[in-house]
Amino acid sequence: MSGHSKWSKVKHQKAGTDATKSSEFTKASRAITMAVKLGGGVTDPGGNFHLRLAIENAKSVNMPKDTIQRAIERAATSKEHMETVVYEGYGPGGIAVIAEGVTDNKQRTSANVKHLFDRSGGSLASPGAVNYLFERVMLGERKIIFRPLFRLDVTPEVAGEVANLLNALLDLEDIAEVYTNL
Repeated sequence: MSGHSKWSKVKHQKAGTDATKSSEFTKASRAITMAVKLGGGVTDPGGNFHLRLAIENAKSVNMPKDTIQRAIERAATSKEHMETVVYEGYGPGGIAVIAEGVTDNKQRTSANVKHLFDRSGGSLASPGAVNYLFERVMLGERKIIFRPLFRLDVTPEVAGEVANLLNALLDLEDIAEVYTNL
């Protein structure tokens, strides 16, 4: 049975799933850090609504309890400055796009988002340029989202280009959510 091993087949799948998990955990950890900062440094989920939501979201991506606890402790003791960012723009076909995230470097994130919009044939807009096309609504007890006031119909080609833009934005480590009126 020379040359046959389970690892030789599993390693390619594992690399892909590990990269996805790492990205999800990083986003969840940043959300926890931001929640502690928004809650005034309160590390008790009972007294910090934002932290409770961030922990529930972290658990939904199967983040281990000790990793969640380390993220809370790091947020409480860290001097690192994390900021919530919202980018608005128009994608291919004039589709409105809102990207939300948490970053430690606004300029880097802004440049990355602008590059993705430019590459897709869209444009990054100024704050408020797209926001009026959406309303903020509570989704269940866990999440606040942007819901479009109306949806646009586009050709399948444009829909594919928009999907590529959304996937590229979500692949950025600093971007957590992307909304569109497609």
